[in-house]
Amino acid sequence: MKFGGTSVGSVERIQAVARRIHDRVKSGDRVIAVCSAMSGETNRLIELADQVADRAIDREMDVLLSTGEQVSIALVAMALSDLGVPARSYTGPQAGISTTSAHTKARIRNIDPQPLQTAIDAGQVAVVAGFQGANSADGEVTTLGRGGSDLTAVAIAAAIKADACEIYTDVDGVYTCDPNVVPKARKIDRISFEEMLELASSGAKVLQSRSVELAMKANVPLVVRSSFSDAPGTWVTEEVSEMEDIVVSGVAYNNKEAKVSLMDVPDQPGIASSVFSTLAAENINVDMIIQNVSTDGITDLTFTVSETDLDRAVATLESLKPDINWGRLETDQSIAKISVVGVGMRSHAGVAAKMFQTLADNGINIQMISTSEIKISVIVERKYTELAARELHSVFGLDSPGS
Repeated sequence: MKFGGTSVGSVERIQAVARRIHDRVKSGDRVIAVCSAMSGETNRLIELADQVADRAIDREMDVLLSTGEQVSIALVAMALSDLGVPARSYTGPQAGISTTSAHTKARIRNIDPQPLQTAIDAGQVAVVAGFQGANSADGEVTTLGRGGSDLTAVAIAAAIKADACEIYTDVDGVYTCDPNVVPKARKIDRISFEEMLELASSGAKVLQSRSVELAMKANVPLVVRSSFSDAPGTWVTEEVSEMEDIVVSGVAYNNKEAKVSLMDVPDQPGIASSVFSTLAAENINVDMIIQNVSTDGITDLTFTVSETDLDRAVATLESLKPDINWGRLETDQSIAKISVVGVGMRSHAGVAAKMFQTLADNGINIQMISTSEIKISVIVERKYTELAARELHSVFGLDSPGS
């Protein structure tokens, strides 16, 4: 059972979480609880770092940010003990979570299930700090990036072979689109790992994409539920045949991306490799990529990155200019990515045409296009984000019945 920041955002919420865990234990379930930092705590710690240093050191940021979850797990363990439920808190390293050495963006290497298995066998609830671990090289504390508590929960569920991993949050499931943007969005009862992964990587915030990827690899059934109600939530599982009957399952958007264009690049073997391998070495993730047709041995290379990585991406590309001799560099932060997702696309033609026509009918120009078997994404001007999401949601029949 994983509880997000809003679920443990106050003393009252922590006590409510403890009661929910208590009820599950009394019903016969054996529980491991993973907790995020209290709502707003991580941002508060980041602001403190910004006040004392112009540029924080990643290692010290990990030491700082990992304290947020430690507050939550100690309080939840205390609240459980007060209800008569034996409980013990574990930091990420104490829970056997071993990671890579990339501070602030570490990846889980493996989990030793023994510490948590021992607690379960002893009849205790293990309350584990999400978002953190220790690198396997020298035991340094590391964090897993935003949304890392989801990843912690799924990884632990896989390691101990749990029946399911329940993600408790402030919404009662996965929706066909963000209800704050599309009021007619409706809750999905069941969705495939692949669809959820595409939605998460396209901007849907309900689950971290890395956690969905791991759940799919380890076949850990996920349940997204509200910590504020007993609503049944959304199951994220392996694909079943009925899922293909629905052509588009959801619409997602991401308005936190930026576009980078390298103009007048020599069209030679190895240039693209040099650009993207250098960006990868700086832990800068590239999303969509377009290379224009070459003219007189010169081409243009355009791609998107997270807004938070834009400055580092520009600095990295500037360092490559002596080697690559590109002409000029342009950036654009006024963009958004809009995606439609559904496993039914595999067996239904015309989805792209319908999507493009809908955008054209609303005067929305497409700047970039990317596709997979079950997803079509486009880059548009950011000011059209909400309009595009609502219109696509409607045209693909996702609006709530009777709305």
